[in-house]
Amino acid sequence: MTFLTIGHRGVMGVEPENTLRSYLRAERSGMDGIALDLRLSKDGVLVAVHDPEVDRTTDGSGAVADLTLAELRGLDAGQGERVPVFEEVLDAVRSPLQVSVEDRATAGALAELVLRRDLVSRVEIASTDEAVLAEAARRVPGVRTALFVESLGAAEAVVSRAPAAGAAAATIALDIHRIALEAVEAAHAAGLRMTGLAVNTLDQLRLARALGLDGVTTDFPEIRSTGRFTA
Repeated sequence: MTFLTIGHRGVMGVEPENTLRSYLRAERSGMDGIALDLRLSKDGVLVAVHDPEVDRTTDGSGAVADLTLAELRGLDAGQGERVPVFEEVLDAVRSPLQVSVEDRATAGALAELVLRRDLVSRVEIASTDEAVLAEAARRVPGVRTALFVESLGAAEAVVSRAPAAGAAAATIALDIHRIALEAVEAAHAAGLRMTGLAVNTLDQLRLARALGLDGVTTDFPEIRSTGRFTA
């Protein structure tokens, strides 16, 4: 199976995170996929922002949910970049996308778009909420899903609940420092993939390979080229 290297919010180690500039650089760097985050604006538009508020990543302030698209578009997201609308991302890059959502309203809007634009083969829906993923999988038959978990215990619980066929999450993503070989083996035995994040050094990449992970999420484009020669 191919070892995947996924660009974290584009390549946020060298470009402003969750911007078209960052996504385009990730694609040019040869990333196998791009991980990004979606939230709904006040007027119901899917925009690429990680935090509930815009304070950290833009020159503005306030909750994404309290700002209209026009207000969000007026903000500087770094180096003159604007907060992208998800459909702009779809048109700007051709890479597979791992799209993270954290609530049912956002997941529902994403599900509608995936169906309308026939994106099942291109978009993987990710979340920290297993119920959100289960609902997305129900609404979009055949869509790939990824569950982000914070601890090894949570990962083991997910694996133990996974039926022989058709788990709510096809991939489990976990902090690279919290992954044990036994958990990886159990995930694979249950038909699940396991990936590590954020893998930003050669030592972390070697650890990911040694654990038998299916891929990593990284902030830096150099990890992609290094990963080709690291076994």
